[in-house]
Amino acid sequence: MTFLEKFIKDPIVIEETLSPDWNVTKRIIEAKDRPIIFENINGKRLISNIYSKREHLLNIYGLKTSKDLFKLLINAQRSPLPLEYSKDFLFRKISSLGDIPVIKYFPTDGGPYITSSIIVAQRNGIVNASYHRMMVIDDKRLAVRLVPRHLYRMWKDAVDHGEELRVAVLIGSTPDVAISASISVEFGKNELEIASYLHKKRTGSPLVAYNLRNIPVPVETEYLIIGRLTENLVEEGPFVDITRTPDIVRKQPEFVVDEIFSSENPIYHAILPGGYEHRLLMGLPREVSIYEHVSKVVPTVTDVKLTHGGCSWLHAVISIRKQHDGDGKNAILAAFTGHPSLKHVVVVDDDVDIHNPEEVEWAIATRFQADRDLIIIKHARGSTLDPSSKDGLMTKMGLDATKPLRHPGEFKNVFKEFMQQKR
Repeated sequence: MTFLEKFIKDPIVIEETLSPDWNVTKRIIEAKDRPIIFENINGKRLISNIYSKREHLLNIYGLKTSKDLFKLLINAQRSPLPLEYSKDFLFRKISSLGDIPVIKYFPTDGGPYITSSIIVAQRNGIVNASYHRMMVIDDKRLAVRLVPRHLYRMWKDAVDHGEELRVAVLIGSTPDVAISASISVEFGKNELEIASYLHKKRTGSPLVAYNLRNIPVPVETEYLIIGRLTENLVEEGPFVDITRTPDIVRKQPEFVVDEIFSSENPIYHAILPGGYEHRLLMGLPREVSIYEHVSKVVPTVTDVKLTHGGCSWLHAVISIRKQHDGDGKNAILAAFTGHPSLKHVVVVDDDVDIHNPEEVEWAIATRFQADRDLIIIKHARGSTLDPSSKDGLMTKMGLDATKPLRHPGEFKNVFKEFMQQKR
């Protein structure tokens, strides 16, 4: 059993021999949010849906509620912990990308894609760790999607100085690293030190890493690729993104492979594009940000969820314990600040289970009136992932589906209260 398998329960296990293509994709889709292990992808092992459900993460960290998880991640960002370093290098060298079962997920994809790839870079004393999809071109080259954020900034600085940016690519990381690399923090904050805080909370010890080619590399990683982001731009895409719609072809930086390593008995982590795992890893840190921002104006936030139907990115539901009329609208405005890509948000009272779409719709049906409870913000900057937006500009909508503080008894869900009564 690899270290990654320790974090999952009751996986689906596929014994038959499969090639790394959309036959694997179909099985992962059918698994929904249940972990799945493929024992023979052309002789290699593959795992998916490790982090597909928030209950998995609650169990890993011994927590009970989403709110507990939000607070843990907020504390991790506020109190990063230095890494410990090991000199005992335990990876084994492998020859090429062909030794890794990289999947072409959909027939329309531009090529096979590494989707769980966390790129770690160090430049001018700053360390950055973040997810970037990587399209295989050949055994030594990949195209890397860089949105104009921190890694792009580091790469551009290197190119402007006539240099290449040496990086390490982690494939198959612990939950601590997997979650931390998905968090958006200010430039200069080391995501691996956030992971170190989470690792200590989970195990009692800081995260252990190697200093490899002057780059910190966590020792618990299934595959490790050392290489360079060059000045060359190559075509990347098409690719199915979180909305399950195709992303366009772009010119993106070329990655040249120098060395590839693996653990002793590696299992390749594949994140299905647009699947439950992709959505949780992208959405969870934004739920944390929404929770943090809304809590500043409405201290009694009880839960936040980016919904599956909204791609865990564009639609949010927030529950609050209302103290003042107007709290619902303040929560809406704060949510848009906490997650600028957000398109629609619904705010409900804490007697509504936001993980139950029927209860959320019930609250809208019985507690919401459009002439007084609807907020519309036109021509706002949103998400380019929304195919209906124009260059990222969209109309945002907030629904205040909380009951008024006067006459609250008129808005009770009698069925729910009746079933909750102790007999």
